[in-house]
Amino acid sequence: MSEHYNQNYTKEECDVILQKIKSCVNHNKFTIEQNRNRCENIKFIQDYNLNNSKQKEILLSIETTDFCHSLKNTNIGYEYEVLYVFCPRRTVFDAFGEEEYVDIYIKFNIIEYVENNLIVTISFHKRNKPIDYVFR
Repeated sequence: MSEHYNQNYTKEECDVILQKIKSCVNHNKFTIEQNRNRCENIKFIQDYNLNNSKQKEILLSIETTDFCHSLKNTNIGYEYEVLYVFCPRRTVFDAFGEEEYVDIYIKFNIIEYVENNLIVTISFHKRNKPIDYVFR
């Protein structure tokens, strides 16, 4: 586990974070990054034909027990941001309709405005590195 990862959270604190995330998802105030730096996200979405409805379903199914850690954003100018990582295990279907049970690595940035929040999902792909869960 990296020294930059923070797992010092109570279940109650994670519940509050997840409540913010799910509220934004329910109100369609979220995006999943699909730019040239997020090829893994694009590939995952395409390989499993995850339309917006399926993406939303996965995000809303995340549980507190899926929480792994938080970390500081390392991008210049955004060091004040905290990113939250969850890794739920879900069933998805490939292009041939074959069922697959996968760990989905999801990293969120909660951008807080005066009245509303916006969730930017930075990572949304198959897990590609070891993770540790806080509450499992």
